[in-house]
Amino acid sequence: MKSRLEWRRARVIETSQPAEDVRMVTFAVEGLRGGFDPGSHSNIKVLINGAPAIRTYTVIPSAPGTLAIAVKLHPNSRGGSAYIWTLQPGDETEMTEPENRFELSWRASHYLLIAGGVGVTPIYGMAQALAARGQSMRMIYGAKNRSLMAFAGELQALLGERLACFSQDDGQAMDLKAEFAALPEDGEAYICGPLGLLEAAKSLWQQSGRPMSRLRYEVFGDNGRFAEQEFSVRVAGLERSVAVRADQTMLDALSEAGVPMIFDCRRGECGLCAVSILSSTGEIDHRDVFFSDAERRENPRICACVSRLCGGELVIDTGYRQEKAA
Repeated sequence: MKSRLEWRRARVIETSQPAEDVRMVTFAVEGLRGGFDPGSHSNIKVLINGAPAIRTYTVIPSAPGTLAIAVKLHPNSRGGSAYIWTLQPGDETEMTEPENRFELSWRASHYLLIAGGVGVTPIYGMAQALAARGQSMRMIYGAKNRSLMAFAGELQALLGERLACFSQDDGQAMDLKAEFAALPEDGEAYICGPLGLLEAAKSLWQQSGRPMSRLRYEVFGDNGRFAEQEFSVRVAGLERSVAVRADQTMLDALSEAGVPMIFDCRRGECGLCAVSILSSTGEIDHRDVFFSDAERRENPRICACVSRLCGGELVIDTGYRQEKAA
């Protein structure tokens, strides 16, 4: 079960490389209804090993009638980023009207924007929107080195001293505790980046006693603590085991095997695809932002769209029961 998608024909009109490992692709899209808010994302149809698939990427500011995405080429790509990197002007596909689940509130007296690596994609548009409205703001941006900081030049020109960049190779690191302490009481923080950065931010934000509603975040669905490995999943009530490749999500493997699944965001945010864990022979790599650690302990569940097992077998209960023939 999926949310309704409004697909539009899209043709590549320009490509560029704003960072060493990031490719930006701009599409002319037929029938777009209008503009979109910063933080929005679009679905795009891709081909992986010759088979059609759908991937979701943040759309970044671009000219009317166009949609632009900036995609990191992941070494353990499930095929989506590799496909995007092959696109050239004139190539055609389909994209959906942008929708937003990571939007600015426009209620705070001051905004702190935090980007880790290619997590800058939604933050870039937010910085532009806040600056255009004259809002009080600060942005911190971290990556392994400066060559991996997409849009750093544009952001520096736009924000000046309101931007601070941190290069790990130069021994620099964000001080999230100090950044949060400097926020006014009604300030808000918006963060996008790797799972480790997000978890550190959530922990420090809770320790500060600030309302969780004033910390907004988005995380990469394919970013986990461990490298992807092949594993198998067995569904209670079914008489077979389903293999999940290293370059494949559990949700895709189960769906392709004919197992009924409910899902929507495919990014570990909505929780619709969560299934109960009955047993596992390997360590579970939780990559969602839907469940808290306490929820995982009290009612062990896993988001099939992003989380996975580090080898071995996982036994799950999807809640579905096939009726036996009379």
